[in-house]
Amino acid sequence: MSPFGVQDLAGAAMGAAQDAGLRLVGVFVAPGSPGSLASLLAALAIGGLFLLMTRRPGKRPVPVKVLVRALMPRRLWASASGRTDIGFFLFNVVLFGGLFGWAIASQAVISGWLLEGMRAGLGEGPGSVIGPVGALIVGTVALFLTGELAYWTIHFLSHRIPWMWEIHKVHHSAEHLSPLTNFRVHPIEGVLFANLLAVMMGTANAVLTWALGEPAGAFTVWDRNVIALAGLYAVQHLQHSHLWITFPGVLGRVVYSPAHHQIHHSTNPAHFGSNLGSLTTLWDWLFGTLYTPDRTKMALEFGLEPGESKHETVMEGMVLPVARAAGLGRRPVGEAEA
Repeated sequence: MSPFGVQDLAGAAMGAAQDAGLRLVGVFVAPGSPGSLASLLAALAIGGLFLLMTRRPGKRPVPVKVLVRALMPRRLWASASGRTDIGFFLFNVVLFGGLFGWAIASQAVISGWLLEGMRAGLGEGPGSVIGPVGALIVGTVALFLTGELAYWTIHFLSHRIPWMWEIHKVHHSAEHLSPLTNFRVHPIEGVLFANLLAVMMGTANAVLTWALGEPAGAFTVWDRNVIALAGLYAVQHLQHSHLWITFPGVLGRVVYSPAHHQIHHSTNPAHFGSNLGSLTTLWDWLFGTLYTPDRTKMALEFGLEPGESKHETVMEGMVLPVARAAGLGRRPVGEAEA
């Protein structure tokens, strides 16, 4: 007889369900979460304001129901692509996030090892001449840019290395963009990014601590770098949306607008591998992958090439990319293949 009775199994199942429920609630409730209701409402408010401001003068007031339908058209959840976005969200947040850790590498451990090695080989660093407040400002900006570089790097490789592109295709198979498309990511890609981020952030932390003579850190609100948090509330959800929003002047050359990221998702071969960053265009500009959108809305189609799998179920999106990636070589991905 099994040492575990029916009541034990039922209790374990109930505990697992409660943990999954708490994780799901936490995603929406925690204000610093990528899917927080507060940030989603901020995106809706900004998107609604944009629609109202771009209407022709003299038009009648827009009823609230009409505005809501314009911001959240039915296809975002009723289409096959929309339902797949929802499925990946639930899988990555509730199941995968609970069973596995995203990162094997430890940012703190890597930082400690490198800092100890730098001090042993180079001696103590020059020390801070800007004081603790200045060090915090430098750390906030430097660590934000390091995180952005990690994102750009994994994204660039995902568009250049064939087996990684097969995994990344899951995200690009979305035919309609919505904030939940952010979660349409294969777990393998999530694990790769989390570990690269840990290595790069650990390295940056060690270098900053050695150079400034005091522990490096960033100014955080709700456990997020304040710059990244501002991006989350102001623009990040709208990047995966149907709203063609561009930024004027210098802002449009520094910060990704929703139009930038819609170009990235375009099926047009001319757009493949462009606009690979998250919030700032800096790394795309430096490495030549920036594609600046026109203010006039471009006619874009999203998804994959005709004949390719649309990954219309979570199971298909989990299994098929791995099977295809296993049979590929290491030649660069050409534009025609995208």
